[in-house]
Amino acid sequence: MTIAISKASGAANYENYGRWLKAVDADVTIVDLNGMTPSDAALQLRECDGLILTGGPDVDPDRYNEPEKRGLCGTIDAVRDELEFGLAEEARERRMPVLGICRGAQLLNVVYGGTLVADLPSSRPSDVEHRQLDGKDAFHSVHVEPGSIIRRIAGVLDANVNSAHHQSVEKLAAVFTPSALSSDGVVEAFEWGDATMGGKPFLLAVQWHPERMEYDEPLSLNIAKHFLHEADAYSVLIRR
Repeated sequence: MTIAISKASGAANYENYGRWLKAVDADVTIVDLNGMTPSDAALQLRECDGLILTGGPDVDPDRYNEPEKRGLCGTIDAVRDELEFGLAEEARERRMPVLGICRGAQLLNVVYGGTLVADLPSSRPSDVEHRQLDGKDAFHSVHVEPGSIIRRIAGVLDANVNSAHHQSVEKLAAVFTPSALSSDGVVEAFEWGDATMGGKPFLLAVQWHPERMEYDEPLSLNIAKHFLHEADAYSVLIRR
């Protein structure tokens, strides 16, 4: 089984994604798409069984037609935006399993027509801390929606997650439905709105970083296990 990761190198945090997957299956092959041209990355993706869109800098608000929010953003990496928007579209065309994490979740929402809160502290003040504190992840609780993919994966309705973001979903794309929320109403996970009807490729987006939580937490390694299960099914039933 071969999994593409949009950025799996360049800093210690990015290396966590591959370790997280290999904690489930030591034989999984990781393909790091970081630094490739969009066309080369798309070709490479066609040889893979799943795509993980990882955390990182803010998505350019030009991508969701709200350029006035740019002043609220931190670093924007236009090269990475181009690469990952292309990867998301290629994965959609190939009906490939996709997991979006933090920035990756936000990017998926934009790809499918949603918008983002550019800065939670200034736009949606809350007692819930979503940003890192002194370089360390914050932690807060989330409520999982009954009947959601997350509920089936983790077997819980309430859990704690780590948190390291200042942006979030604002308008959720119409094709999606929330599957986990923080107590202040921030969308912490989403999935297809009609996933239970079947016929959709696997897609899950989470705002937290399961790859750097304790693996025995219900919303950590369970997600990797389910994603690899979906990728294995894709490799057998669709790609080959």
